[in-house]
Amino acid sequence: MAAQNGTTAPAPSVADAPARRELAGSPFLEAARGRRPSRLPVWFMRQAGRSLPEYRALRAGSGMLQACLTPDLTCEITLQPVRRHGVDAAILFSDIVVPLHLAGVGVDIVPGTGPVVDHPVRTSADVDALPELTPDRVEPVADAIGLLLPELDATPLIGFAGAPFTLASYLIEGGPSRNHERTKALMRSEPALWHRLLGRLAELTGLFLRRQVEAGVDAVQLFDSWAGALSERDYREFVLPHSAAVLGSLADAGVPRIHFGVGTAELLGAMTSAGADVIGVDWRTPLDVAAVRAGGATPVQGNLDPAVLFAGQDAIDAEVARIAAEGTRTAGHVFNLGHGVLPDTDPDVISRTVETVHAQPV
Repeated sequence: MAAQNGTTAPAPSVADAPARRELAGSPFLEAARGRRPSRLPVWFMRQAGRSLPEYRALRAGSGMLQACLTPDLTCEITLQPVRRHGVDAAILFSDIVVPLHLAGVGVDIVPGTGPVVDHPVRTSADVDALPELTPDRVEPVADAIGLLLPELDATPLIGFAGAPFTLASYLIEGGPSRNHERTKALMRSEPALWHRLLGRLAELTGLFLRRQVEAGVDAVQLFDSWAGALSERDYREFVLPHSAAVLGSLADAGVPRIHFGVGTAELLGAMTSAGADVIGVDWRTPLDVAAVRAGGATPVQGNLDPAVLFAGQDAIDAEVARIAAEGTRTAGHVFNLGHGVLPDTDPDVISRTVETVHAQPV
């Protein structure tokens, strides 16, 4: 239920969800909780997907949203990089617009373009017309998680969702945008409408993540892909309350909450204050510097430039060693890229990089 000030009221508790898997000693979970694990853990954003030939073969003839909502297909795609690369966590194969689609918003993922919305949301009537997501509509995702858990054995599973600001940008712009001009215009010209829209999206996102937690994921990541387009002042006024509502709805869930955005060097402190247990860092800021900006007490995740994976093994090894050394000066470090795996990345290079990460001192 939306509060009168435009933020989102506390969500129902997830404390009574079924007992979680016992994953004692998981390097990923240990690092995410600010402990020193037995080895430096690593997973990669977009580790499941176009870089893998087995993914391309499996996806032939099926659309993105169809793949995200067909449990056995989702399960297999999520498992592929775990088998091939030996990463320390799986991330549920999905897309940030999946909850919008499940709610009944007309959205499709167009190859070569990205999410495209049938009817952009730009007026009060448009916001009123947005359909609500209900738990039963998330069952295909929960079913996929149910298939995954026994297959993953001791490997943690990360659930994820898009943050309210990024979802709002897609809805308002009608698709991807370089400058987010319509989004920023609505944000400033009609702040009450803006907060009402983001309140609705925070409810949707919180429900989507809570259902994943109830189904058994071991951590969650909130992606705010476009937050870096904002100043810190605008982020704190127009975005922070709604991301905080989402992350706050999971405060009693017992799982680490990762918060990540691209180009967010100036926002790291604000994003951490939204309720992050781990703050994701892109490649533009040294990891130890980012940790200080985030307050110094929060574990960090990142932050190899995805393009470095094209530079040859010597260059990759040097960058991994540098980042790992920076990570020893933080409250906890989960190794990752500073954004997603690029489509043309050689899968064998990814596997060798995992081995290099695992060889680093912690």
